[in-house]
Order: sequence, then C-alpha cells, then structure tokens
Amino acid sequence: MKTVDVCIVGAGAAGMMCAIEAGRRGRRVMLIDHASAPGEKIRISGGGRCNFTNSRAGPKNFLSKNPHFCVSALKRYTPADFIARVDARGIAWHEKTLGQLFCDQSSKQIIDMLTGDCREANVEMRLSTAVTEVARDDDRYRLTTEAGPIDCAALVIATGGKSIPKMGATGFAYRIARQFGLAIVEPRPALVPLTFAEDLLAQTKVLSGVSTEAAVSCNGATFREALLFTHRGVSGPSILQISSYWREGDEISIDLAPGADLSALFKDARRQSGKSAPHTVLSAILPKRLAEAIANRAGAEGRIADYSDARLASLCNAVADWRLKPVGSEGWRTAEVTLGGVDTAGLSSKTMEATQAPGLYFIGEAVDVTGWLGGYNFQWAWSSGWAAGQAV
Repeated sequence: MKTVDVCIVGAGAAGMMCAIEAGRRGRRVMLIDHASAPGEKIRISGGGRCNFTNSRAGPKNFLSKNPHFCVSALKRYTPADFIARVDARGIAWHEKTLGQLFCDQSSKQIIDMLTGDCREANVEMRLSTAVTEVARDDDRYRLTTEAGPIDCAALVIATGGKSIPKMGATGFAYRIARQFGLAIVEPRPALVPLTFAEDLLAQTKVLSGVSTEAAVSCNGATFREALLFTHRGVSGPSILQISSYWREGDEISIDLAPGADLSALFKDARRQSGKSAPHTVLSAILPKRLAEAIANRAGAEGRIADYSDARLASLCNAVADWRLKPVGSEGWRTAEVTLGGVDTAGLSSKTMEATQAPGLYFIGEAVDVTGWLGGYNFQWAWSSGWAAGQAV
C-alpha cells in the first residue's frame, strides 16, 4: 500500500494548483487522474490559448446557492497572484475584451508551468489510474485504484463536474460527497447554447449563421456580447452567459441594437429617405438577414414615410425587446462548465474541508461555485486549489 500525506484525485487546474501548494509545504503528495494527460480542459480552453484568468474576477462574477462562499478564497489568491506566476515563467499573454487574459502562444504553456511546478514540489503524479473506491478508517482515507491501494491523511476531490463527458467528465465528486454525508446542489449544464422548439425554429432557421452584438437578459441578469443564431437555437458569448441564469419555462429578452437610438434612426429615415423600407433602415445597424427577419416578424412593410410615431415605437420594441422562450439547452455535450455541485454549506470557505468529514476536501468545478464565461472558472480553480493547498 502506498502511503502519502495528501492524495488529490483530479489532475486539472484546481488539482494541480492544490498539489503544488501542498508539495511546497513539504507534504508528500500523490496526484491521480484517470485521464492519460493532465490539464485537458486547460489544453482546449480559449481556442487553444487558455483564457487562464480574468483581471476583473470578483465574487459578483460567480453563481452559488451561497454567493458569499467564494469570497475568502478569491480574496486570498487573486488574478494578480496567478498573473505573477505566469510572468515569472516568462509566458507572454494579452488581454482581450472584458478583462479576459490569454496566452500569446499556447495553452500548453500553462500546463507545462503547472506540471513543472508539480515536479519541483516533488508531487508524484499517476495518470491513467482510476479510483474505484474510497473508504475512511479512523482518521485516514484509503483509496482502491487500478494501480493498487493508497493511504492518506488528507483526500482532495478535484474531479470537476459533469461538463464535457467526451473528455472523461463524470459524477465522481458527487458520489464521494454523498458517501460522506454532503449534500449536492442539483448539477445542470452552464455556459451552454440554448435550443428552440420546432415552431420557433421555423421562424429563426433563416438566421442560422448570423452573428451580431446583443444584450441578452433573463432573471435580472444582462450580458452584452456577441450572439449567434444556430440551426438549433442561439449561441455566442451573450447566450452562454445568460444560460447560467435561465431555467426551463423562462423567456429571454434580446436587445439586438444595444446602445442605439432606434427612435432617432427611424424618424431620421422617415424624414430624409421616406421611400426606404423598414428593413433597409434596419440594415444600417444590423446584418441584412436579421434586419429582414425582424421587419417580417413585426409586419413592417411599405415605406418608412408612412409610419406613425406609434408604429415606429412598435418596430423599435421588436428590435430592442425580442422575447424568446428556449425549450432547453445543448446539454452536457457542449456545456463549458457545471452549475451546482457539492453544497458549500458542508464546506469551510477558508480551507474547502468538509465540516463533517475531517481531512476530506472539495475544490474547483466540483463545488457549487460557477463563474461567468471569460476566465472566471479558471480563477476559481486557482483560488480554491490554493486555499486547500495551504490546509491539507
């Protein structure tokens, strides 16, 4: 039997961060993963350039049954702390919109940095090794694995949520949590495209492939980013963001011209180019196919010169408050992260340790803390992994 101080299951962002910090404290650390390579979500993120954090990350950018739970870890290990680590390794990066930070070259640089730090901290990494059973004996944990049993004083579960099953995502973390008496906030796909019923698709299928900036709102949240119409519904950053707030049966409101003075646009057109059709006026600020679809949906035909103020107001509303009711989402297959997870009511916000199972920790996406799109979920992985790494 292999005996270590700390065993971490899951060699993703949170797991490697925790392993590094624990190893640097002189702990004997074993890092296990059933995958053949570490950091697979890191590898594919950001189009292969890894959106490794967001410079604006703070508690307001995260969803949880207990929105205050993430505060401690995020304040003690900040985006600036991880950026300093990246800079120390000489990894060049750049900032895109809304505080999103990406590697100039490849996400592999982040993986190499983390695996290199693991080696320097004397972390033993076992890949292609599945854990089949976990048991507790007095104050220690014993794992049954394909490579033999492991005994440890501290066990950290960093296996993520259920998103992207083709990469090996499972509900392992939830099974272990339930085994030791922790509650689960029902997991659901997040940062995921939304789908329409057939009757709505019949109206929108002509827009498949059309992209535009939009402000999308649902349940008190609004995100202004790109929107993409698909053959199944809607996608794009604004939709992925709002999907975390949407629930079955809810409408979403789409402003297709955020910031535009539509009333002035139409009244100026009525005065200066009265022979123009409404869709022609709209095509000055919207893609042509979208302008035509909005005009058709609103029954806006004829010359703009013939439109009363009331009719123009109705047309403005059709552009600025298009209400749609998705029937579902693309599900786990395309969801970037998991909403829900191990209920934070059973965890210490300072250490990530289970209050009813001393020595058992849950970090990263396995926990009921879900960030917005744009590097926030990686920051939670770094922060929660760091916090646990100081305690195990």
